[in-house]
Amino acid sequence: MRLLIVEDNHELADWLAKALHQAGYAVDTAHDGEEGEHLIALADYAAVILDLSIPKIDGMTLLKRLRRSGSKAPVIILTANASLDGRVAGLDSGADDYLAKPFELAELEARLRAVIRRGHDLASPQIAVGDLILNSTTRQFELKGDLLSLTPREHSVLEYLILKAGTTVTKSALSDSVFGFDAETDPSAIEIYVHRVRKKLEGASVQIATLRGLGYMLRAT
Repeated sequence: MRLLIVEDNHELADWLAKALHQAGYAVDTAHDGEEGEHLIALADYAAVILDLSIPKIDGMTLLKRLRRSGSKAPVIILTANASLDGRVAGLDSGADDYLAKPFELAELEARLRAVIRRGHDLASPQIAVGDLILNSTTRQFELKGDLLSLTPREHSVLEYLILKAGTTVTKSALSDSVFGFDAETDPSAIEIYVHRVRKKLEGASVQIATLRGLGYMLRAT
């Protein structure tokens, strides 16, 4: 899954991006509101981590513009000012969650998992397609009751597909969810990862179907 961090503190943004990348996310960063607005228009983010005190376009204004544009991307606000009035204003403007600085990385990751799950209308932390199960709390896959071993990129491919299970996912959308803007990738790279995941699903009651000219679909068999 792909995340956007909009934070003008370069040290904090770089630390967060590295930590979340190690947790298996593709991460883009922006250091001001204009750059953040530009990136949001280009990509379909699973969630946006937004600082309020950013230059050019402040975080609250960016959030309001995001919601007026029709974007439903979950937004977690980061702020050093966690007053009640500030939290209420942020939530009323369309934020999905609020986290005061300083914060623990584990809490941010838990809040990310929660808003992403809500963004996909998932009431249960477990998502099942055939005999494949994703525990969205631990972000671990099970196949036929056993943990499924995946590389980070394979995990990103399968995670995106299971969250969109039963619907067609275009190759470009899948690629965008796996690779950030800074990643140097061959256009055919996503096909390689899909092929590898297919091999690991062989013999199970779930498959990644190719819909010629349209994209991919994860479905039970």
